[in-house]
Amino acid sequence: MEDYNELIQQRFKKLAEFSAMGIKPYAGRFDVSASAQGLIEQYGNASKEDLEKERIEVTVAGRMVAMRSFGKAGFSHLQDGSGRVQLYVQKNSLGDDRYALFKKLDIGDFIGAKGFLFRTRTNELTIEVEEFTLLSKSLRPLPEKWHGLTDVELRYRQRYVDLIVNPEVKNVFVLRTKIVQAIRGFLNARGYLEVETPMMQTIPGGATAKPFKTHHNALDMDLYLRIAPELYLKRLLVGGFERVYEINRNFRNEGISTRHNPEFTMLEFYTAYADYRDLMDMTEQMISTVAGEVLGKTEVTYEGHSINLAAPWKRTTYINSLREAGVPEEVLTNAGNARDYALKLGAGLKGGEPLGKLLNEIFEAVVETKLIQPTFITDYPTDISPLSKKRDDNPDFVERFELFVAGRELANAFSELNDPVDQKERFLKQVAERAAGDEEAHQMDEDFIRALEYGMPPAAGEGIGIDRLVMLLTGSASIRDVILFPQMKKEKQ
Repeated sequence: MEDYNELIQQRFKKLAEFSAMGIKPYAGRFDVSASAQGLIEQYGNASKEDLEKERIEVTVAGRMVAMRSFGKAGFSHLQDGSGRVQLYVQKNSLGDDRYALFKKLDIGDFIGAKGFLFRTRTNELTIEVEEFTLLSKSLRPLPEKWHGLTDVELRYRQRYVDLIVNPEVKNVFVLRTKIVQAIRGFLNARGYLEVETPMMQTIPGGATAKPFKTHHNALDMDLYLRIAPELYLKRLLVGGFERVYEINRNFRNEGISTRHNPEFTMLEFYTAYADYRDLMDMTEQMISTVAGEVLGKTEVTYEGHSINLAAPWKRTTYINSLREAGVPEEVLTNAGNARDYALKLGAGLKGGEPLGKLLNEIFEAVVETKLIQPTFITDYPTDISPLSKKRDDNPDFVERFELFVAGRELANAFSELNDPVDQKERFLKQVAERAAGDEEAHQMDEDFIRALEYGMPPAAGEGIGIDRLVMLLTGSASIRDVILFPQMKKEKQ
């Protein structure tokens, strides 16, 4: 640490020296004519002889990430937003003073450079620098062995450094943007309208989760960061929009793990006159299309598994998946038996849970982690699906599916409940569960009931976790690897 601090002090001294020399260490606007990647794409195949003949002048700007000097000449690698390009500087071209100034620069400094393209003896495309400008002085040295840090969380906390020194990290976030763009393109092409709904809500609804709470001083009222946009998007169905979607943040005051971040990105979309079967077909098509467009393939490797995203995907009912996992029939139909079975699996029960919630404890323990290839689990218990339409043939189950890939939930969808009487009854049941101590149970939303009373068309809706989808398509082990600035504990001072 002492050596590190000494390096910082040396850079502060250089900062003072530059200022004393009349050199602005933090310059302003700089005209750039080319990018590193653009030069490779345009001149990557140009011969040494052609470059010498044409004398192609270019101007680049970026951060110096490597330097090596050979007395009267030296090389540096300049990194911009597209990649890296090599610079060659020599005293004969720059002059004594400017060359001496260049040698005072540090790895991490931003510079602008003008010069001519040529190829070195090793055939590397390089810029012979004729002029350069210091654009921004770096006062902290870049880590030499960032990958070797034992404190992995430091990479998440100082993401700005992580992005500088690890190109593969930057590539993950470039892919993330392309994935989101591909999703937008897929939905827009099918007539869906992108909308925005409130992030602060008077009643947190649309999911079973504990919300974050805040207070609005001017209105003198409590508000909640939304846990889901669902109830507002369905209000838009009432208002006459037939195909809508939103890609935005949700907030849930829950634990943090490799799969969970309290602030995360969701895609939710709703389709009038459709049911959950339509959305299964659409989900297969959307994810396989996005994978093909972004990755150029529909087969990915994740945590040692080769996963085929090409349709069709397996579909099986919730109850059948439990049967396939060896859960006895008497457990599937009796709450007492289900409770005993769940307790043997280590479930933390509070008492009084209905059969559906008990079965879900069992499902998460014996089924979920084994669903490696894309699998739709359909027809969930009504007890754990307060916003879903009941099955006509069995009201104990609803028209709902969850998509599982690599042992984790990726999407949740259902035929939407549009019966205001049924919806109010289920809200009241949720209110009772909340009063009994379930902090994640739904609150009563009278305005949403009122909206349904005006009439909502039959519809199906779905939520897809963008972060988890990006994890899958980029092979990232932790959700923190695909969120630029994940939530962290306060830094120790």
